Order: sequence, then structure tokens, then C-alpha cells
Amino acid sequence: YGCQYNITPSSAPTLLHLCANTGSTALEGLNLILYFRQCNSLYLSPLITLYLSPSLSLSLSFFDLSVPASLSVSSDRSQFFEFESVSLGCEVQGNSAGWRVVRNTERGTLSECNIDWGKQQGSSCIVSLIPSDSGVYWCESGSGEHSNAVNITVPAGAVILESPVRPVTEGYSVTLRCRHQGTPSDLTADFYKDGSLIRTETTGEITISAVSKSDEGLYKCTNSEGESPESWMTVADLSLTASLSVSPDRSQFFEYESVSLSCEDQGNSAGWRVMRNAERGNVSECNTDWGKQQGSSCIVSLILSYSGVYWCESGSGEHSNAVNITVHAGAVILESPALPVTEGDSVTLRCRHQGTLSNLTADFYKDGSLIRNATTGEMTIPAVSKSDEGLYKCTNSKGESPESWMTVAGEKMRNVDIQIIWFFFTLLRGAETCIINWVVLLYTVKRC
Repeated sequence: YGCQYNITPSSAPTLLHLCANTGSTALEGLNLILYFRQCNSLYLSPLITLYLSPSLSLSLSFFDLSVPASLSVSSDRSQFFEFESVSLGCEVQGNSAGWRVVRNTERGTLSECNIDWGKQQGSSCIVSLIPSDSGVYWCESGSGEHSNAVNITVPAGAVILESPVRPVTEGYSVTLRCRHQGTPSDLTADFYKDGSLIRTETTGEITISAVSKSDEGLYKCTNSEGESPESWMTVADLSLTASLSVSPDRSQFFEYESVSLSCEDQGNSAGWRVMRNAERGNVSECNTDWGKQQGSSCIVSLILSYSGVYWCESGSGEHSNAVNITVHAGAVILESPALPVTEGDSVTLRCRHQGTLSNLTADFYKDGSLIRNATTGEMTIPAVSKSDEGLYKCTNSKGESPESWMTVAGEKMRNVDIQIIWFFFTLLRGAETCIINWVVLLYTVKRC
């Protein structure tokens, strides 16, 4: 083949200039359009590998639908000892002016860098960490756009697990380290995935030479000095063959309400099962000690201990998207979508009271700030945009709901969880053969 380039949206015109021969008419009039989709708040600049014969011309329409910023974390890990420092930066397509690092701590305090925490140095926020700094961090623009969100944990104990805070690309090497705050730091360690012991290493670290989707999961480690917190490691593959659907589509439920969870496969759902990791740390599948399998769906009558993360998993260890479900003990919940909302669509948030008066006047909050008072107990956003993405809760005369994150998934044309588009054309013109093969690589969700 004549040429091969890895390109991003900004370099597409350069590739066409370098690679295409405008004197050929073999592909004249052929316009190929590639749509990118960011997936559940984890973002990566789109990457294409494109092969073509130098004797053919190609007209390529390229639409960049990625989000404008991502949060970078120095040392790429989510667990830190007290008084360690971390640098958080907003990597923006263009410049970082107007973007700021924001956090929501475990105490529920929403604030930005350089106010009562962190120190702004250029485009970075330098944080000397203490346990109360544990929480969710992201970048936010003045117009309300959000980047990906990252969970940072500062435990009080003497042991942490160093694992990637960002998704690891399938096929790459990844090392997990069990660190002790004192000396020596490389004590013999046991490593656990999804609650099960997977390896013991005298060096205090394990390396997965070619990570795959089956390696995705919840990791922790222990050594003679203690136990680390758990951290989720996300593996980004070339395709997600299944997605978890939730009916009704919301993330908060009262005790004893029912929810239907299904694995929607790009073929059939055979071999896929609904899994969960409850807040108590127990990983199990539907139809064991919770849920009832009915065809391809898992019907769950919810109790408080069922709060946790749910996903689909195949027999070979592939994972779908993950959804957080909260079963609330109080009298008020917020009905908001559990799955990402497509930009441009209408979305309604409802503040529900468990009693008979479900339409009480309610206050709605986003990222800790009051945004609307509604006498009907609900608010509608007629055309949702990225600026509407955030952490929502509601209050009424009967109490306050938990908080839930609402994700907005880019453009309206993004109607699947992940797209992999393969074009294979064989065009014969005498002895001339052209093969165009492009592969789209995207990152997938966690957890959001």
C-alpha cells in the first residue's frame, strides 16, 4: 500500500493532501463520513488508521464530536498517601483559558481549585492531599462544559494500590503496585480482583503484559502492613459487544421497588449475565442470591443492601457499560436517567415522595447549586446539552434525595454505546485493486 497515517480531526486535511492522488477518478464522488462517539464520560482523541492506494482519490468528511477537554492526573493513579502531592490539569483542544479544576468531596462539598484547596500554577492545580480531599474531580468551563471525571482516594491507612486512573488500552502492558508508606515499600503483597485472590508477589507489584477486557475490574492489595482501598481499572477495547439496559431508566429507587436489567448484545444475549458489586464489596451474578432470571432479563426486587454497580459480563470475561443503582432508605428520591442522555433530546427529572403526594413542590440542585423550584415536583430540560451534565439532587417538604450524576452523550447521531465502523471496498479497474480499511479506537465507561 502507498501510505499509512495515524490522524486526528485536525490532521485529516493534511493526510488527504499527502496521501490522495487527485489525478485518479477511481473513487471520484465517493464520500465517507465517520462519526465519533465519546462514551459515558471517558474521553480520548479519536484515532484512525487509514490505508489506501496512492493512485486513488478520496473525499473524506470528518466530524470531530469529542469533548473539548480532559482531566489529566500526574502519576496516573487514583490512590495517594496523606501529604502526597498531585497535579491536575485541563487538557483542552485549543487552549485551557476559562477551564478550571472542580471537585465534589466525599462530604458533598463542591468547589474549585485555588479557593479553599489546591494552588493554581499555570494551567495546573497542585494539591497537597489530606483524607478530606478524597472525592471526584473534573474540569469545567465557564459555560458549564465538563471533562471526564476522576475519583481520587486519600486513605488514612499505610497501604495504597497504584493502578491507572485512566482507561488502559487493550493489548498494552499495565503494572499494579502495592505500596507501603514506610520502608521497605516493596513488601510481599497479595492482589485481589473483584474480591478474589489472583496473585501473590514478593516484589509487591504485578504486571499484566497484554491487558484485555477480562482484566477490567475492582482491584485491591494487602501486605503485612495493611490493606489498600479498592480501585476500578477500566480497559478500553475496540468494541463493546453488549450494553446494560435499565427499566425503568433511573438510578434511584425506593426499597421494594422492582427493576429489570437486560444485556443487549449485538447479536444475541446468550452467554451474557448481569453482575453486580454491592456497596459491601460482594461481586455476584443474577439468579444466585439476588434477582430472578426471566428470559434475557434479570428482575430485581430491591432492598437497601442491593445498592451498587451493575454490569453485563460474558463467559469470556467481556464487560458492558456499568450502571450505579442506589436504593434509598429515605422518603424522597430523584428520578433521573441511569443511562447517558443524547444531546438535543428532552429529559425530565422528578422529585418523588414515597407517600401518596408524589407531586410536592420541589427544589432541584445541580452541582450543589439551586437551579429551579417546581410546584409540580418535576423539571424538564427540552434540549439537553453538555452544560447540563452534572450531579443532581432534589428536596421537598418530606426530605432530600441522594445525588445522581447525569451524563450527556454528545451529538444526536450517537445512538449506540460504541461504534466500530469497518468499510471494506474492493474496486476492480483493470488490474487495480483498492482496499480501504479503517479502524476506530475509542475509550469506554466506568464508571461514572
